[in-house]
Amino acid sequence: MRSSLLPRRRPLERICDACQQQRRELSSSTNRSISLFSKPSPSPCTTSASIPRRSKAPTASLLSNRAFSQTRNTQAGEAASRKPEPDSSSATQQQQQSSTNSSSKQAVIPPTHYELFPETLSKGPPPHGPFAVDATALRREFLRLQSKAHPDMHPQANKNRAEAASARINEAFKTLTDPLRRAQYLLELAGRGDNPGTDEAAKVEDPELLMEVLEARELIEEAESEEALRPLREENAARERASEGVLAECFARGDLDGAAHEAVRLRYWVNIRESIDGWERGKPVVLAH
Repeated sequence: MRSSLLPRRRPLERICDACQQQRRELSSSTNRSISLFSKPSPSPCTTSASIPRRSKAPTASLLSNRAFSQTRNTQAGEAASRKPEPDSSSATQQQQQSSTNSSSKQAVIPPTHYELFPETLSKGPPPHGPFAVDATALRREFLRLQSKAHPDMHPQANKNRAEAASARINEAFKTLTDPLRRAQYLLELAGRGDNPGTDEAAKVEDPELLMEVLEARELIEEAESEEALRPLREENAARERASEGVLAECFARGDLDGAAHEAVRLRYWVNIRESIDGWERGKPVVLAH
């Protein structure tokens, strides 16, 4: 085989110790220069399990977003801390307004005296309900209503309404417990504007009634003591009861003319009773309003 076909071997060079030392220093200097510009490669002898994995450092955009979110949270917290607390006076006004609205609902006045007392007068006025009234039951219901409508039970802003309601309840109670006033009120509800029971100028057209009235006035004026008027008082009380019975029958059958006529008679019997109660020696008696 020809020697030209064989690979040429590089002749061995023998390097002296001084040259080897110079080469090592040059190699060390070169490695230090490279380490300044590049990261050192991990040692092949170090496994991934032996080195703890660190989380990636946040990028600039992530840091910016996180800082913005923290700023917004801080501002929201400061705004919440600066939020004004509800004004106590405003809350008081709302409470008074609510109380006023509730009181206003309770203070609504029914259109008639009978509707003010739904427990005692559940059937309403005649002809559906009776003319007579249970005075004891009516008084109990009256006291319950007054305890709710009394002005002291309502706020200052609603006292005027409460006073009006209380006055209306008083008027209704006085009217319904008095047979004469009750009869006059029923005639007014029926549209009798010419109600002779309340007309001060009404004249006694019944001769028998006129004679009874004149005799009663004479007895009262000539009496020497209240004891002397006892028989007249008892007779007059019987007349009142009889007149109330007639009124009950007239209203039950819807006879308004008969009720108006009897209301005039009852008015005179009431006047006689009041004259007896207020008797004084020598005091003149007036038996007509």
